[in-house]
Amino acid sequence: MRQNEGPSTRSVHLCRCVDPNTRAIVPPLIENVAFAYEDIATWRAVALHQAPGDIYSRNSNPTTSAFEEKVAALEGAESATSFATGMAAVSTTLFALLGPSQRAVSVRDAYGATYLHFAQILPRFGVICEVCETEDHEAIEVAIEQGCDVLYLESPTNPTLKVLDLARLSAAAKKVGAITVVDNTFATPINQSPVALGADLVIHSATKFLCGHGDVLGGVVCGRKDLVEKIYRHRELTGPSLDAHSAFLLLRSLKTLGLRMERHNENALALARFLEKQSQVERVYYPGLESHPGHEIARRQMHGFGGVLSFEIKGGFEAVTRFLPRLRYAYMAANLGQVETIVGPPATTSHVELTDEERAAAGVPEGLIRYAVGIEDVEDLKADLEQALAGL
Repeated sequence: MRQNEGPSTRSVHLCRCVDPNTRAIVPPLIENVAFAYEDIATWRAVALHQAPGDIYSRNSNPTTSAFEEKVAALEGAESATSFATGMAAVSTTLFALLGPSQRAVSVRDAYGATYLHFAQILPRFGVICEVCETEDHEAIEVAIEQGCDVLYLESPTNPTLKVLDLARLSAAAKKVGAITVVDNTFATPINQSPVALGADLVIHSATKFLCGHGDVLGGVVCGRKDLVEKIYRHRELTGPSLDAHSAFLLLRSLKTLGLRMERHNENALALARFLEKQSQVERVYYPGLESHPGHEIARRQMHGFGGVLSFEIKGGFEAVTRFLPRLRYAYMAANLGQVETIVGPPATTSHVELTDEERAAAGVPEGLIRYAVGIEDVEDLKADLEQALAGL
């Protein structure tokens, strides 16, 4: 492949491999639990990772390995390992890298279950966690300087779409020898390259944009080979592995990732600009808007601004409960990144695990609507929003 290929070319052709046995273009689905060997010496060498191969699909599988290789290539990473869900990827990474008395620094505006890891779960195991104000880069740098083993970032954040300067914070982490982990789910490898910005590890809920069709659960971590190997060892023992059929479907979906993200990006920006002009809307959260506090950082480190926006309408949560059911081209559901538009408030989506008080402490407004833009025709989505807002 030539240098500087376009995103759709990369999505289709990275790690392309014609199956040597069947000459198939599509990577084969190997739904197999155990792999047989004809002699003990070879079997043992593979089991000890001294020779290539697979012994048991909880550990590795040819189809899941193909998916991991593809994601690593898209992210420009050395290696990758996959998981049954996005949160399995997050939790396994944190527990593989952190132990008692070690220190983690993260930000307040993160996905709800991730936030609870730092606020409640990790401290129970003796990990010292400091959760900083998301857009206060100086405060985050001070927290890193005071001691940091893992810096965990999410940009743009879920669901408030705040933007962090990944290069700046990764550099601060490197000064103290900390590992930088970035959740790149909202941006995808098409819109943002955390490894190129200094991150050591990149996490995806593959359920979202990498899948894009709402029919697969999965997660993936990619980055430095030594760190991925450590996380893989932990996953190998605890067992939250991605199954082969899910990996097969994700490989299918990755081929259209560049194409889908182009439409997601275009639709989301157009709708964010449209909503900014509506009198019933108090505020729109989208990094592609010039009014967004993190717009300049986003312009610098992103190639596109993503397919998710959030907005607040006048009347708070009560107005939200009347507005959402009026939408004709949006599903009220707890997912994002699909070809269909999906909407919901944080209380039923990103922060459903948190109490009202915890959501307030995390800085998530109760009247916020997360609008995950699909690939529908944008004029239809505009008309749908317009009629639903008129009903208020």
